[in-house]
Amino acid sequence: MSTTTDLPRHASLPLMVLGHGRELATERGVECPGELPAPSDPGLVERARAAKAALGDSVFVLGHHYQRDEVIEFADVTGDSFKLAKDAAARPDAQHIVFCGVHFMAESADILTSDEQQVILPDLAAGCSMADMAAISQVEDAWDDLVDAGVADDVIPVTYMNSSAAIKAFTGRHGGTVCTSSNAKTALAWAFGQRGGLEGTGKVLFLPDQHLGRNTAVRELGLSLEDCVVFDPHKPNGGLTREELQAARMILWRGHCSVHGRFSLEAVHEARATIPDVKVIVHPECRYEVVEAADEVGSTEKIIKTIAAAPAGTKWVVGTELNLVRRLATQFPDQEIAFLEKNVCYCSTMNRIDLPHLVWALESLVAGRTVNRIEVDPDVAHWARVALDQMLALPGETSRD
Repeated sequence: MSTTTDLPRHASLPLMVLGHGRELATERGVECPGELPAPSDPGLVERARAAKAALGDSVFVLGHHYQRDEVIEFADVTGDSFKLAKDAAARPDAQHIVFCGVHFMAESADILTSDEQQVILPDLAAGCSMADMAAISQVEDAWDDLVDAGVADDVIPVTYMNSSAAIKAFTGRHGGTVCTSSNAKTALAWAFGQRGGLEGTGKVLFLPDQHLGRNTAVRELGLSLEDCVVFDPHKPNGGLTREELQAARMILWRGHCSVHGRFSLEAVHEARATIPDVKVIVHPECRYEVVEAADEVGSTEKIIKTIAAAPAGTKWVVGTELNLVRRLATQFPDQEIAFLEKNVCYCSTMNRIDLPHLVWALESLVAGRTVNRIEVDPDVAHWARVALDQMLALPGETSRD
């Protein structure tokens, strides 16, 4: 499909992209000195509309629930990471997939779409702190530790969708599966079933979020907290003895979400003390004690559906990313919806996708340039697809995280 390229010329946006600055130690990306235009700049809004119109059906814009409102406005579909990747795969005629999310999400989209489609991440600095807590070299070293401890043959790896393509490929090579927060229970039950079931001696290496793994194993499968150990990749043998590894059923990677990990039990108690008849709903990436104290626990999609189905006058405090909580409060004004923590808790890496970067990516496509294309190594993509296909073969819903 041909596209028009006669948009008006504009001054260059003051963007700093990966490779042109100092790489940060804790997340993908670089420092971005200087001020960007205000996100509500009407000129940027018009430029985004013009570029998207010029590209027509050749571009498909995906917007994660945690994105800023000014970015969501230009998304063709919204949702959670794996749902969006599947949406992209269902649009084979779209030459360009612009993923307004973070790096691991764009990788999944590249794995699931055809070679002819190009997946674009408007800002390569949009990483995921949780995904970055499990580097492939660390995970391979950890597996060697499990071999040395004599337990590797009993272990099935299960990796959360919020992981790099390399970690998904590792999981595929070792006979494991990917999971989302919606189907983690099903994935864990399947994994234990590969080694004799919950009554057997099998173990799960759960990557990279310890909280989702613990919450699912203990609250949904009936294992105990004592069945769970935390593997710290920064310590020899993960900080665990051979005996601890041999006794464990759940080997939890020492990773967490920088947003959901902030919610505290004290905040739950304060909400109940200050808001009569309030209901607390949180994401399963929250800490165990927070999840235990909540009224409802579920994925982002479940949180949205639960609040949407609640009667007028219901009072909620919500333990998930602030952009989404604010959007819910706007969408359901007949309910009282508040953020669980007093401290603002945006996903800082997700919020790197802003309107200036989206405009830059779209206008570059109009000019015939593809910027920030995400391409997964073919061998990595093959084995990651093996793990993803195993998830798709699990019973129940697998399309939401």
